Amino acid sequence: MVRILFISFIFSLLLTGCQPQNRAEQAASEEITAQQPGNRERSEILLFASFRGNGEDGLHLSYSEDGLNWTALNNDESVLAPQVGTKLMRDPVIIRGPDNRFHMVWTSGWEDAAIGLAHSDNLRDWSEQVLVPVMKGFPAAKNAWAPEIYWDDATQQYWIYWASTIPGTYPDTEKQADKGWDHRIFATTTKDFTTFSPTELFYQPGFNVIDAAIVNTGKNYTMLVKDETRYPPAKHLLVATANTIYGPWQLQQAPFSPTDVWVEGPAIIELDGWYYVYFDQYTEHSFGVMRTRDFKEWENLTRQLNMPQGSRHGSIVKITREELSVLM
Repeated sequence: MVRILFISFIFSLLLTGCQPQNRAEQAASEEITAQQPGNRERSEILLFASFRGNGEDGLHLSYSEDGLNWTALNNDESVLAPQVGTKLMRDPVIIRGPDNRFHMVWTSGWEDAAIGLAHSDNLRDWSEQVLVPVMKGFPAAKNAWAPEIYWDDATQQYWIYWASTIPGTYPDTEKQADKGWDHRIFATTTKDFTTFSPTELFYQPGFNVIDAAIVNTGKNYTMLVKDETRYPPAKHLLVATANTIYGPWQLQQAPFSPTDVWVEGPAIIELDGWYYVYFDQYTEHSFGVMRTRDFKEWENLTRQLNMPQGSRHGSIVKITREELSVLM
């Protein structure tokens, strides 16, 4: 009996030695485990704003935790119908402003020289939609496509920029464009969405350019653009960088997107130290995604991407789980 008790005592000592010495150590061990990829629940969710078809039915939303697997909200039906302009809602771009409100701009029609604008506190209830006549100062302008909105800390204002064609402005590149649609990037700024600065030419790279998207990496401003040249065809994405949002922008000559497919509508989001760039492979009726840490070396993750059927391009914003629960 004494021998049995002694063996049990030794075994209990060994077992105790395998345990964390105290609760603080145990908590630290659990925290390390929780921080490992795949073992933690993210506090932020990615929300993708997009459209279907030609944008007739309005805004569609889907969400993801890993940036690769996306689930449609509202049974993939529109959550907001277009009410202004030609009553389309293409290329929706949503950001969270420093006021913690959501602000959205979109293409309101193929030949509207204006863009749609609305605001929300919860992504479910939206303000009255407004048509902003951004190209009013350019009477010959044919359109205002794919607007983006960006809050710039350095200048403490919102920048809204888009692609417009003013016939006859660039006759050399106009010959290479689709039916004379020869775009350059224009911009306006605002602090309150009530008054806007006069529209100015923002980016003129010497070719037909659309779908600009800007991110501040902490090192510089990085802008992705689409070369829309039709003859000979380009239809790919390029990277430009600048030290300030005013430029000058330095363009990398080689495209980073796949050269065997026409793409457009880049959407950028940072996730776990990577910048994920999503794009609409519109001739393939599918979506692609690549990621990078420096906008120089790229990894193509398109084969792993699962998007709701028929998704067209838009934007991605980070939201909380509580905000997602409101939408669900």
